[in-house]
Amino acid sequence: MQEQQQPEAATIFTPPTPEQVLETVRWAVAEETPLEVLGHGSKRGIGHRVEAAHVLDLSRLTGVTLYEPEELVLSARAGTPLAEIQALLAAHNQELAFEPMDYGPLLGGEPCRGTIGGVLAANLSGPRRLKAGAARDHILGIHAVSGRGEAFKSGGRVVKNVTGYDLAKGLAGSWGTLAVVTDVTFKVLPAAETEKTLLLNGLDDHTAAEAMAAAMGSSAEVSGAAHLPEGVIAKFLGRALVGGAKTALRVEGFAPSVEYRIDLLARLLRSYGPAEVLETEQSRQLWREVRDCHPFADGTPAPVWRVSVAPTTGPRLLDTFRRAAGINAYYDWQGGLIWMRMEADPEAELLRKLIVHFGGGHATLIRAPVAVREAVDVFQPQPPQLAALSARLKEQFDPKNIMNPGRMVRPGQHPERTHD
Repeated sequence: MQEQQQPEAATIFTPPTPEQVLETVRWAVAEETPLEVLGHGSKRGIGHRVEAAHVLDLSRLTGVTLYEPEELVLSARAGTPLAEIQALLAAHNQELAFEPMDYGPLLGGEPCRGTIGGVLAANLSGPRRLKAGAARDHILGIHAVSGRGEAFKSGGRVVKNVTGYDLAKGLAGSWGTLAVVTDVTFKVLPAAETEKTLLLNGLDDHTAAEAMAAAMGSSAEVSGAAHLPEGVIAKFLGRALVGGAKTALRVEGFAPSVEYRIDLLARLLRSYGPAEVLETEQSRQLWREVRDCHPFADGTPAPVWRVSVAPTTGPRLLDTFRRAAGINAYYDWQGGLIWMRMEADPEAELLRKLIVHFGGGHATLIRAPVAVREAVDVFQPQPPQLAALSARLKEQFDPKNIMNPGRMVRPGQHPERTHD
């Protein structure tokens, strides 16, 4: 760890052990000096600029400390690259079932740069969320250091571990504003033997929502449901998809079961018109691209929203929003997640009014120029009762506002809070 004296220029602390993380945070608390907490910085562009002179870089805090494939448990230091963990799991035909998104390319960075600690901090998930949940639903335990400079742990190595408030889940989606997580333990699951995707052709957004609802309500055990309108379809699978909009339905599992369920879906949805089937490799590529917002990873700073609403209201919200703003968009999570790329102004106030009008939800401004992000609420503003709870959590975990101050709120606003 670097010399713990407050210099004129910013210091980047790179502790390789949890004990040195604790030492660094205790110094920051004693000096009342805020820290920007990060791993490899792959998601650094999300949120507001952190109001801190010094950086706590966890990229040297690495290593898998426990992996028991038979027990479906893996523990690792927070700075361990996610790609390293995924490779280890794949070698044992296992996976993180919530298929965490890779934000790197969307934010103009390299792919596969995220860390396992960042997975929890951002509560990452992917298209399988509608079936498997997000990171918070698979975390078993953590070791962490609070903004008070106190080490603590929560949870354990087994699934059945309910002892009061689950701090591990509470830190999911807090973006490093409450504590520095040094170690994580996740539940892992067997990977599917194979998968296929049924593609319905040419549906409009409203009809696609009906078809996806019918698929999700069937016995086909669909693990991914997305609608890719005509405006984005050319960006998937290297322009291999032709013929207008596609509605994609993924089925995973053992080969005979997948074949049976794909056929079941095709028969169930035949009234929606012709369909085609993507085999395993193309199916996997498609869902990686859906997961990582591939159509909008275009190297520009054009605003990109991540909007979560009820699946049945998504098309109506988007129709209304399009009348006021230039938008390109597609749907994941059976339509409950909408990725929107704006041409210019993010229209934050209008979008959030529409979300309330159409029954509630939340919107996060994932990408935009710095000046734009500083002028709007990047994360969804909380209602008063939830904001009050967040303030109490912040007071308990980080009363001196040491951890990533300003990341989740506009300058001058408080408190920080957890976010989905």
